[in-house]
Amino acid sequence: MDEFVEEELPLSRTKKKQQAKQIEQVAVQLVDLSDNQFSQLNLPSYIAYEAEQARITKGRGSQKRQLKHLAGMLRKSDDDLADLLRQLESLDQVSRGEKKQFRQLEKLRDRLCDEDSFAAAFDEMLELLPDIDRKAISRLARSVHLHEDKRAYREIFKRLRDRMNEEG
Repeated sequence: MDEFVEEELPLSRTKKKQQAKQIEQVAVQLVDLSDNQFSQLNLPSYIAYEAEQARITKGRGSQKRQLKHLAGMLRKSDDDLADLLRQLESLDQVSRGEKKQFRQLEKLRDRLCDEDSFAAAFDEMLELLPDIDRKAISRLARSVHLHEDKRAYREIFKRLRDRMNEEG
């Protein structure tokens, strides 16, 4: 009895229920994705079909039933579930990156629209986006400085975002 031999014990009912609940949450996450994010996923056809059915089902009870069906299909294939989890994690990382970039552009726009920090922000903008229309940004910022022009304020952000998307 020097060595402890570990036998593989069957999962308890509680553990099985917990795992089933976690897979249901993955199914809900899959169904709640935006159309753009959902289209980026590479899903097996039977999972994609069931997920699409859950996405278009309107009734609360009907959708809940469809989600449980989708979760049951995910439970049957560990490989497909693991692949889906990897793809969802990848989408989540991309989403966080986009949010960070969005906040960065908002801060830059706010500094451009503040007379005191305009010069430093303008130099930073030129470093970050050398091909941006300098005159247009200056004109829009001046309009915000002098007239508190909300349209120009929004237009600065739009131009920054568009240029960032073109370069990135």
